[in-house]
Amino acid sequence: MDKFTALTVFARVVEHGGFTAAASRLGLSPSAVTKTIARLEDQLATQLFTRTTRRLRITDDGQDFYERCIRVLAELEEAESILKQGSVVARGRLRAVVPLSFGRVTLAPELPAFFALHPEVSLDLHFSDGQVDLIAEGFDVAVRTGNFSDSRLTTRLLTRGPQVTVAAPAYLARHGEPAVPQDLREHNCIISRFGPEWSFVDAEGRPLTLRVRGNAVINSGDALRETAVAGTGIAQGTWWLYRKDLERGDLRPILEGFAAEGAPVSVLYPQQRHMAPKLRAFIDFLVQITRAG
Repeated sequence: MDKFTALTVFARVVEHGGFTAAASRLGLSPSAVTKTIARLEDQLATQLFTRTTRRLRITDDGQDFYERCIRVLAELEEAESILKQGSVVARGRLRAVVPLSFGRVTLAPELPAFFALHPEVSLDLHFSDGQVDLIAEGFDVAVRTGNFSDSRLTTRLLTRGPQVTVAAPAYLARHGEPAVPQDLREHNCIISRFGPEWSFVDAEGRPLTLRVRGNAVINSGDALRETAVAGTGIAQGTWWLYRKDLERGDLRPILEGFAAEGAPVSVLYPQQRHMAPKLRAFIDFLVQITRAG
């Protein structure tokens, strides 16, 4: 059995959740994919999937094998590219997941510049603020906000800034501007998916947490921004989320002397000894556009 083909078929079955979907992506028949997986399991003397009439589920052994398999395939792809080109050229499909607001405000407007630099790379972009298992879901790279600890992943900081509290000029004109965090108890605060506990530092620089109240709870960063710009109330989030609105004057920063450090924005990718050129090109581009921002 061609091991490279078998590993490729196995990886696609995991990533696409079934034999039929993987067969369609690979241009094979479902029966050919089924036979390939059966032979691979026989050769490994290990069951990689549990099968029922309704669904296919990867086993624990299968998950461990998949994590090693994708690293092998990535290295083979890179080696093949180098041998064919005689140099390192970024090419191929890259699967990436990015936060909704980051993708919309920061990445999407810069995509023409990326494709001009790397015309042989195609991006499969997913926009999500939720938790993502890069390896299990077959992503090459992710941009995430917050602190992460996963020994399987490499993390590179893109940017960080203060946790900002903001309001539209129209809201402040109607209701006044709070002078200290405790004044927020008299204001309408827009609650994000992170909850009503807002972070500040006090006059001595010590952490201060304040529970706020408001008439709206919004779990989308973009919707939160737009609601604040509309003058509904006061909002809090990372500087990165609101920076364009602050530059335009659609929002004003308040309580700046009490601002706590915001969550970092980082790029994460599975650990590998040799980074594929397409992945390096995308990460370098993310670094470039976040520094410019």
